[in-house]
Order: sequence, then structure tokens, then C-alpha cells
Amino acid sequence: MNLEDRLNENPELKKQFDELDVYIDEKASQQGSLINVMHRAQEIFGYLPDDVLYYVAKRLNVPRSTVYGVVTFYHFFSRVPKGRHTVSVCLGTACYVRGGSTVYDRVMKTLGIKAGETSQDRRFTLDLVRCVGACGLAPVVVIDKDTYGRMTPDKVVTLLNKYA
Repeated sequence: MNLEDRLNENPELKKQFDELDVYIDEKASQQGSLINVMHRAQEIFGYLPDDVLYYVAKRLNVPRSTVYGVVTFYHFFSRVPKGRHTVSVCLGTACYVRGGSTVYDRVMKTLGIKAGETSQDRRFTLDLVRCVGACGLAPVVVIDKDTYGRMTPDKVVTLLNKYA
């Protein structure tokens, strides 16, 4: 089934594309608008599926390969659905030295996923990061936009349960 047919059958999907259209109309004439449009598309859809990449390429009149290249180059874009909560475990030098790897191991075991994966219930996506700029609080875990320092394997399990 093509995108147009799916839009006709799914009012919520049509609403999302309409919202993206409004944003594209505002930004399309600006030089270098592709990254901003992709950010907005990801906010609207939660990730960037093929239909969205194709649509943005068509609307901005840029090659699909350019859109795909931008999306795959920058780590903040996701081609797969994300969980309701993003758990980022820091393994930068300070965090690693202070036990960040044991915290990461416990998060993986607790959630049943590895870095870059999303739990089957779509509650959590796990990311591994190299520095969050809070070295004095090492080891650090960031959940969504909340930063938690001096994590231990036991403390991180309690923390994750608050977001479940």
C-alpha cells in the first residue's frame, strides 16, 4: 500500500504529515533547512521511517540519498522507533573508572536490551554515551532529560523502576 492510501485510511498519520507540511512550508525557502526539517519530523513521528525520508526529499527537492546521508550521519536521528524513555549510560573516562561499566551491565540485564535497542514493551531505549559533562558525578545515567550521578548497580535498578 502506498503512502497516499495509508494517509487516507489513517487520520492520525495524515495529521502527522500535515503538521510536517506546515513546518516544511515555513522552512523550505531557508538555505540548509534539511537538518531542521528532519529534527521536526522526528519529533512528530518519534523516529524517521522510509516514508518520511522519501516525503521530505520530495518536498525539499533534494535527493533521497542526501536525506538518508544526513539521517545516518548524525547520531541524534533514529531510523527505528524509540521507547517512551531513553536511558543513556555514560562510559566516558571518569564514569568508566568509577564503575560505569557495572552500571551499564546491570541496566542491560534489567531491561533485557543492549545499547541501541528498544525494549519489547517500547518503554525503554538504551544508549551508551561517552560523556555527558557531569564527570564530578560519575558514574552518570541520564533518563530522558534527567541526570543521575554516583550510580551503582543497585541504585540504577531502583531508578529504572520509577520510570517503568
